[in-house]
Amino acid sequence: GVAIGKALILDREGYRITRSQIPKSDRDNEKSRLKSAIEDAKSRLDAQRQRSASNLGEQIGAIFSAHQGILQDPNLTAEWNRLIEDDCYSAEFAVSSVLNRYSQAFRNMGSTAMSERATDIRDVERTLLEALGGHPLDETSGDGQSILLSRDLTPSETANLDPDKVLGFCTEVGGPGGHTAIVARGMELPAVVGVGSFLHRIESNADIIIDGFTGCVILQPTEEVVDDYRRQQAASSSRAERLGGLRDLPAETQDGHKIELLANIEFPSEVQPCLSRGAEGVGLYRTEFLYLGKETEPTEEEQYEDYRSVVEALGERPVIMRTLDLGADKISSVVLTDAESNPFLGLRSIRLSLRQPKMFRRQLRAMLRAGVGGNLRIMFPLVTTLHELRTARLVLRQVIDDLEEEGLNLAERIEVGMMVEVPAAVMMLEHFVDEVDFISIGTNDLIQYTMAVDRGNEYVADLYTGHDPAVLRLIRRSVDIALEAGVGLSVCGEMSAQPSTALLLIGMGVTTLSAPPAALPAVKQAIRSTNYADCVQLAQRVGELLTAREIDLFINSWFAETLPELDQEV
Repeated sequence: GVAIGKALILDREGYRITRSQIPKSDRDNEKSRLKSAIEDAKSRLDAQRQRSASNLGEQIGAIFSAHQGILQDPNLTAEWNRLIEDDCYSAEFAVSSVLNRYSQAFRNMGSTAMSERATDIRDVERTLLEALGGHPLDETSGDGQSILLSRDLTPSETANLDPDKVLGFCTEVGGPGGHTAIVARGMELPAVVGVGSFLHRIESNADIIIDGFTGCVILQPTEEVVDDYRRQQAASSSRAERLGGLRDLPAETQDGHKIELLANIEFPSEVQPCLSRGAEGVGLYRTEFLYLGKETEPTEEEQYEDYRSVVEALGERPVIMRTLDLGADKISSVVLTDAESNPFLGLRSIRLSLRQPKMFRRQLRAMLRAGVGGNLRIMFPLVTTLHELRTARLVLRQVIDDLEEEGLNLAERIEVGMMVEVPAAVMMLEHFVDEVDFISIGTNDLIQYTMAVDRGNEYVADLYTGHDPAVLRLIRRSVDIALEAGVGLSVCGEMSAQPSTALLLIGMGVTTLSAPPAALPAVKQAIRSTNYADCVQLAQRVGELLTAREIDLFINSWFAETLPELDQEV
């Protein structure tokens, strides 16, 4: 979202502890004080975990379980006690010096996952210093008009922000997949993270606007800019209210063509928001978060509880669960593998699951048990070869046999599908469809692998577009093959979330779209405002164009002419 307010600068270095020593006679008392503080910090983190789990979902609460695990590390306790015993350092300095060293070591490793680990350690440091007392830490509460600015925010600090006092926040470091950003999304709090060095240019209480939709930060905006953003906020609020009225209406074109709208979710807590926005089920349940930020693999029971809560909440509605879609580099503490020079093209997704059969089987067991009485479908990500698909299905069959032999209840009829995300899968799709019940086209990765582009690289970001004719031809081929074979077909990438592109996909023959919950009302509005015949003509005309630029211009022009009342809002 968007936030307009006054800058509240949080001095992240304000609680660093100076080197201080104690008399030798106080060493035992100091170690006792540290032990009590550790127990206090564990209690604080457990309370934070319970609050976050209750308000934002179990998976966000799991972040703080990982923090508790750090505090329980006997090696850390031994290092702290050694500094107190051998060097007569205060407990505060022992804690700060050791955790700072570990945090910096993780940051120096260079990977996103390790940087996230460093943030977790810093969060533990803050909590433990707070428990030791005597060193007041920075206050992160505002006055109702504040936008918090900081080099970084820890997950705990983010979860403790009061939305009635803080309108949003902006950080110099971090990324959209980090724990802090995940907590912010769960709170529906406007945020822009990872914008680079900026704090030295801002004075506290300065006027500022943060735009979480575009990642834009505006310092000292003019009255005209503020007025423009306030109009956008008002229009967005008014539009949201209007679109809310579509919740219980079908996603059907004016000439009677029905489209199924499903939601993409990451956390069980997102089920109710997706239903309130009119989703007919879950088209993509990302299961990765259960594995992130963990020292160990989540147990079968932990996975079962989360999966079961989603299935129960959706009743007879479909739930498509995707097996683990991460690279080994993202869960290096769980999967011990050698570092890869190019993880994006390496051991990830179904490749990783097949290389870690015990982990794969545990996840499948949890899914199958959770699916009892529901409408569960299981989907494998990044399938590239028939051998991968057949091996994955064989493992699934073995897991089903094991559960039946153990006398455990499991879902009776499981549909099995695959993501279509790489050109190799598209080129062999006429053979894949003989062995699956459905396919889901993942346009985000399909674009990246087709265009050989890193969407996070600013130098080639212009190549990352779903409007490139090569990408659209691969999608068209996939749709045609799926329809001819009679297997289920959906599109679950960002292309499904844009009203104009969603209509293009419908014109190609797509009958199921899966998008983030917040995008569903606008997509439904576009569907209900047009004719299927017009969508077909749009797809035919776009198929004749040869450049992304031509396609961009044509789609924008078509949308403005065909749906002028919506063009002003999209």
